[in-house]
Amino acid sequence: MERYMIHLKNDRYTPEHSRDVVYYARDLVADLNASVRVARIASNFVELDVSVEPEKLDLLVQKLSPIGPVDNIRHVFEEEIEKEQGIVDGIFYFNTERFWESHEAFEGVWKKCFGREKELVQGIILIAVAFAHAQRNEVRVGLGMLGRAMEKLGDSPSVYHSIDVDRIRNKTIQMQQTNNLSMFEI
Repeated sequence: MERYMIHLKNDRYTPEHSRDVVYYARDLVADLNASVRVARIASNFVELDVSVEPEKLDLLVQKLSPIGPVDNIRHVFEEEIEKEQGIVDGIFYFNTERFWESHEAFEGVWKKCFGREKELVQGIILIAVAFAHAQRNEVRVGLGMLGRAMEKLGDSPSVYHSIDVDRIRNKTIQMQQTNNLSMFEI
């Protein structure tokens, strides 16, 4: 089986529906040899983390259509990517609420960093992971990650490539003070 991130267009689900959506998706594909691991709910899509034989992918997507029409599908595999492209991808995924993929892209960047830069990138990863937890209605888990993110962001430079690190720090402090995860772009 191969792993895929399937994004279905969303016009009715919220993170509170995450558990129900994953159970519904599992029921829809029960007759296939497929695995639906998790559902993350973003404002414009439902992200399903699935494994299925490649030749059954189209059928799986068809069976999932009651949840929503397909927006995109990404085959998940270990890929070697240049650091600069990883940053571009990580920003894109973060800003389109594809936080799990943002985390993965930045993790590829993190593997190529050293010293203070490595810590800074890890802080950005932790914010993406916090939001991925929020998409599963695990807000407390996400909020708990903010302190670790702030430790990693520390007093790093105010800009990292095109990322406004000061803005991330300020948003993180606001979320800690309000005890609420509120999405933002980087």
